Amino acid sequence: MFHLQTLITYDYQLYLMNNDRLMNDIRLIVTDMDGTFLNSEHQVSPEFPEIYEELKRRNILFVPASGRQMSGITKYFGEKEKEMAFIAENGGYMIYKNKEIFADELDEQYVAEIIQTIRKIPGATTVISGKKTAYYETENQSFVDYIAQFYTGNQKLDDLTVALDDSIFKIAVYHPDGSEEHLYPALEKFQKYNLEVVVSGKFWLDIMNKDINKGNALEKLQKTLNISPQQTMVFGDYMNDIEMMKKAEYSYAMQNAHPSVKEAAKFEALSNNNFGVLDTIKNYLNAK
Repeated sequence: MFHLQTLITYDYQLYLMNNDRLMNDIRLIVTDMDGTFLNSEHQVSPEFPEIYEELKRRNILFVPASGRQMSGITKYFGEKEKEMAFIAENGGYMIYKNKEIFADELDEQYVAEIIQTIRKIPGATTVISGKKTAYYETENQSFVDYIAQFYTGNQKLDDLTVALDDSIFKIAVYHPDGSEEHLYPALEKFQKYNLEVVVSGKFWLDIMNKDINKGNALEKLQKTLNISPQQTMVFGDYMNDIEMMKKAEYSYAMQNAHPSVKEAAKFEALSNNNFGVLDTIKNYLNAK
């Protein structure tokens, strides 16, 4: 048995007793990053290395899945990167053991129109996320410093409506007063162009090709590795995690999650500031 100091709640113990086969065959654990795996200071729990080694010993693959740029995810995992899978750009880009297994390219036909619409929204700022790097046009240095934690590679351009020599995964839009209220109403109309427009965080909204989401990326990974939804556990906190919830038998919304995510998930984990992802994983490992 894997020994870590942890408290298993009465409800969880009762659920285990009534479900003898609970998670006996878990082979894949997939987690969102911001608001889920990372705490509010964007930190990884100091317990993660020990837990990760135990997951590896049990042949359970740990997979971060985020709206972040790929390098903005992998930087947290060091040498472990070469043996892990990662889902980046809200499902638009996926690697496994440092090999690309899926890369989408945003249809650029409507990019200029989208950028021009965003420019008319007071307080909105745009980041175009490409395979080579991320691009922005704002002069606001505070914003540039802020996005550097998510987009470790970034470049300023004078005009984002100009065609780029890069594969573009998505358009990410930031609003300091909230994306659901201030961005989505103005940008949802672009869904008519066969694009996904999704609120991906309290302050962020993403625009991608239709059917690009974490759920479809997870399904591709499951098929690649011959792992079923019944062998999959997922964690998330915002609306861009909902499609992923549908691809796993064991779906967890964080205590701090958006209400719609809690409705979509089957279970609830402790908040990200209590490292609820690792708390749930420890409960599982200690119960086996």
